[in-house]
Amino acid sequence: MSLLRSLRFFPAVCTGRSARPVLLQLSQPWPTRHAGPRLSSSASSKELLMKLRRKTGYSFVNCKKALETCDGDLKQAEAWLHKQAQKEGWSKAAKLHGRKTKEGLIGLLQEGNAAVLVEVNCETDFVSRNLKFQQLVQQVALGTMSHCQSLKDQQSTYTKGFLNSSELSQLAAGPNREGSLKDHLALAIGKLGENMILKRAAWVKVPSGFYVGSYVHGALQSPSLNNLVLGKYGALVVCETCEQHKNLQDVGRRLGQHVVGMAPLSVGSLDDEPRGETETRMLSQPYLLDPSITLGQYVQPQGVSVVDFVRFECGEAEEAGEAEEAAEAE
Repeated sequence: MSLLRSLRFFPAVCTGRSARPVLLQLSQPWPTRHAGPRLSSSASSKELLMKLRRKTGYSFVNCKKALETCDGDLKQAEAWLHKQAQKEGWSKAAKLHGRKTKEGLIGLLQEGNAAVLVEVNCETDFVSRNLKFQQLVQQVALGTMSHCQSLKDQQSTYTKGFLNSSELSQLAAGPNREGSLKDHLALAIGKLGENMILKRAAWVKVPSGFYVGSYVHGALQSPSLNNLVLGKYGALVVCETCEQHKNLQDVGRRLGQHVVGMAPLSVGSLDDEPRGETETRMLSQPYLLDPSITLGQYVQPQGVSVVDFVRFECGEAEEAGEAEEAAEAE
């Protein structure tokens, strides 16, 4: 079933299934800079080993090596493991660089008057369903949200911004996390063994009198953040409204659904003359859920005005780049 048909006949959000987390397994244990005292086989040492493994997800061999190196200090052992994983990730990232990343996820996060969309790509759909990959997307969304909220608010109108791959990679990882998003990307590559890219991000902040509608197609909830949704398509729609009424959230979701399904290129005006199926102006397009009317005709009685939107489709930038390369080759 095509995206358009699935949006029309199945407007409810679907729930996906996350793959089980993958433990980082290396062919050889990580080397140590110095050899600390060997851990004894006492019950307390085994309990410490189990606790470190549960907390970090790394193999028994490397957890034991970490505890030996750090004289049994759990906190230092955890830091040592992350440092070694970072080195492993950067090494693996260099080897995998250049491999195609057509799969991945769109992440949508809303907090208060701000909303962000992020795209993180990987090589296979199998990895995109892995919990560790989804946690990476979650971290990228949190880092983008922290960046958005650190910017000065506009008192009279909304603000919108975009971050490319390079800008996104340099952002801090967000609350209670050390390092940059690029560091977390390297860790994920080291654990999952695929090339990955922090592709792009967009953010919107609105003052009083505005509302951000949102929608994610093929959606599944984040494992630890209830207000983060993951999927293959995502949209934010900025609306101006004179009052906050009870069905505003539903209207915003339907507008986002329309943007995902109809892929408009501009908002347009209520005065525009519709051009049928080739129409790219949002308000003049046939309304996705009722093609007998235009989106503008649906919006007018709802008490909102559509002023802007953002649409992300996972992998679309990669496909556009390949199309340009093919055209140049011809």
